[in-house]
Amino acid sequence: MVHAFPMRSTLGGLDVVTVQANPGRPCEGVVVLCHGFGAPGTDLVGLARALASVDARLEAVRFHFPAAPLSLGGLGYGDSRAWWMIDFEAIEALKAQHPDALREFRRQEPPGMAAARKALHAMVNEAMNASKLPFSKLVLGGFSQGAMISTDVALRLEEAPGGLVALSGTLLVEDVWRQKAKARAGLPVFQSHGRFDPVLPFHAATWLEGLLRESGLPVEFHAFDGGHEIPESVLVALARFLAARLSP
Repeated sequence: MVHAFPMRSTLGGLDVVTVQANPGRPCEGVVVLCHGFGAPGTDLVGLARALASVDARLEAVRFHFPAAPLSLGGLGYGDSRAWWMIDFEAIEALKAQHPDALREFRRQEPPGMAAARKALHAMVNEAMNASKLPFSKLVLGGFSQGAMISTDVALRLEEAPGGLVALSGTLLVEDVWRQKAKARAGLPVFQSHGRFDPVLPFHAATWLEGLLRESGLPVEFHAFDGGHEIPESVLVALARFLAARLSP
């Protein structure tokens, strides 16, 4: 059966847009990419064809873009969504107290993260069941808050995925992630972060990198001279990473 893409559906209770650059080819891999806080559910959809244009091996990969469960429309942010609410005032207060104040913050699980974890976990399971592929053919990732929830779920799945992508993410629930990461030793990770990121400090990304490396996960880290974004250089490198994980 040839699917018409992009396709909208509901998986695990989340609204999802699915794209496969060449729908005439059998699906050879699955990528789930989660958007960041305050972005619409479709924010990253354009990445599917952009990545496939960099590496043709990705034309047979099915990209899923889930919309986060919380709507920010009631707060005046239109169709923006969130995986959980963020207390920006508390974060800024922590930063103002001491440069290392976020060290304590990174140990906490934000309220609402558990519900987001459950929803994304269910969405991933449904997507993989539909693909009829093993979890080794799955790469789970996201941008900013989407990178955080993706990291959390990738470390908790019953089966290890084929890769993890953390674009402009950071370290949360440190003690739990450290424990879970040890059971994921060998899992390839693609991580990127801007050296001048005004939203999530660069050094917070290095905390995550360090935890993953210490736990035995090989990390391909791409630092760039920019802010909270996905530059072209990262896009090109990401395409190569995905193709290496998912192509036959």
